[in-house]
Amino acid sequence: MKANRGQMERALDAPPADVRFFLLYGPDEAGSQALAKRLERAMGPQAERIDLDGAALRDDPARLADEAASFSMFGDRRWVRISGMGEESVPALTALLEASVAGNPVIAVAGALKATSKLVKLALDHKSVLACISYQPDAREAEQIAVGIARDGGLRLSSDLARRIVDLANGDRALMAGEVEKLILYLDAAPDRPREATAEALDALSADNPDTEVAPLVNAVLGGDLVAMHRELTSLAETGTAMASVIRPLLSRAMLVANIRTEFESSGRLDAAVEAAGKAVFWKEKGLVSRQVRLWDSGGIARVLQRLLEAERATRSGRGLGDLMVRHELLAITRQAARERA
Repeated sequence: MKANRGQMERALDAPPADVRFFLLYGPDEAGSQALAKRLERAMGPQAERIDLDGAALRDDPARLADEAASFSMFGDRRWVRISGMGEESVPALTALLEASVAGNPVIAVAGALKATSKLVKLALDHKSVLACISYQPDAREAEQIAVGIARDGGLRLSSDLARRIVDLANGDRALMAGEVEKLILYLDAAPDRPREATAEALDALSADNPDTEVAPLVNAVLGGDLVAMHRELTSLAETGTAMASVIRPLLSRAMLVANIRTEFESSGRLDAAVEAAGKAVFWKEKGLVSRQVRLWDSGGIARVLQRLLEAERATRSGRGLGDLMVRHELLAITRQAARERA
């Protein structure tokens, strides 16, 4: 059955016994991930979580129904989370819905599925399924989201600062959460000790280093050029540049590629999708951006964004460990792009 965001939020906060499967999909994968977190909170920190993906369900369609009906070996609550779900998972979902029992809730974040998808049609037509599509928020909605994220962390965020954060993140929910999280840490805010966000704090965290040129590294990573990536990393190391400073430009480009890819998959016209991005694509880099869009499908670039966000969080835990993780993630992303080029 189809659910709007409010209905899905209420269902995930208190999972109904008659709903076996929650499908979260659409172009705003960060929005879907935020919804999935609600079920995780509802199940509690002691709950046993079973992680599956589309490949596992394809190879063993009966496993999903088995996991949904199994008891936790520790006697705690149990739930199933699926990533990378697509058409290959239809037999597994069918088996789950036809099973005589299934006591553990199952949730999947599936990305930008088409309306003609067999998976979507099955989910929308079955009474034991709730399906919710997440779209990119408009400017006003994005500001409200930023304010809400800040409030949950004990940070009071004015509408002007919320608007600046939306602009910094290009309206992407995951990137906005990252910007707000940095402010919360910087100001030592928490629900039990609320703080007022300031323009000075945001300026300090968002300031760019004018002496650092990372565009070649961005293009090498997302374009799959391993030789150029190693060369640029060596150059940055020689100048003493912290790896934390390369994350924001990479996130911005990856978000741009994700948005253009979504439009490209919808229209089938890459040139038009690039043009629709307007001034976000510098005219000298249209060719590079177009090639990157061809390399990364929606699911792939969504995983890149998640990797970069995790790396950004790691940079706050300690310079050495954070830098090492950033290098590891950049290598993994570049290698994947190189495989797509081959």
